[in-house]
Amino acid sequence: MEGWIIEIVERFGYVGIAFLIALENIFPPIPSEVILTFGGFLTTVSELEIWGVVLSATAGSVAGAVVLYSLGRWLDPARWERWLDGRPGKLLHLKKEDLRRARAWFLKRGRPTVFFCRFIPIVRSLISVPAGMSRMDMGTFLLLTAGGTVLWNTVLVLLGAYFGASWKAATGALNAYSVAAVLVLLAAAAAFAFVHFRKKRRKP
Repeated sequence: MEGWIIEIVERFGYVGIAFLIALENIFPPIPSEVILTFGGFLTTVSELEIWGVVLSATAGSVAGAVVLYSLGRWLDPARWERWLDGRPGKLLHLKKEDLRRARAWFLKRGRPTVFFCRFIPIVRSLISVPAGMSRMDMGTFLLLTAGGTVLWNTVLVLLGAYFGASWKAATGALNAYSVAAVLVLLAAAAAFAFVHFRKKRRKP
């Protein structure tokens, strides 16, 4: 996959970067770290500029986020509530009230969540779905997404430019950060699920 990414960036420049980052937002397994650090490296050996790479990557990221946000708006909460009222909800020990509480929490704390999640691998893409489901104002969503994204992109592009031909060293460090972040999130999710199901079992 890395070779394919490098070929597209080398051939299409800013447009290729925007396309790949948009795709990465919709399909998180595509590594944005490779795209951005390699793009940063290219600013040292080609006509690409740092600001151009950052802006094109940000545009692609926002475009991909809008796709997932739209998916979230399409997922009608009433449909999910009916689904949780049936057999799936019983198997998962979830009720429609749980969904309503989750939506209420997101409506209250969704703004900082959308912004700061842009720095967390995988989650930075998926967070757009609950934002859409909670009907977060589109303008607010775009502003928070663009703000968090431009900071993340700037750091990675500058790292690529700093390391130059050794840009893969920066990618290795970022991959370690990504793995650590995902493990922490999985542990937090497992702890939350354990507490949630334990409370459910205690109720008569």
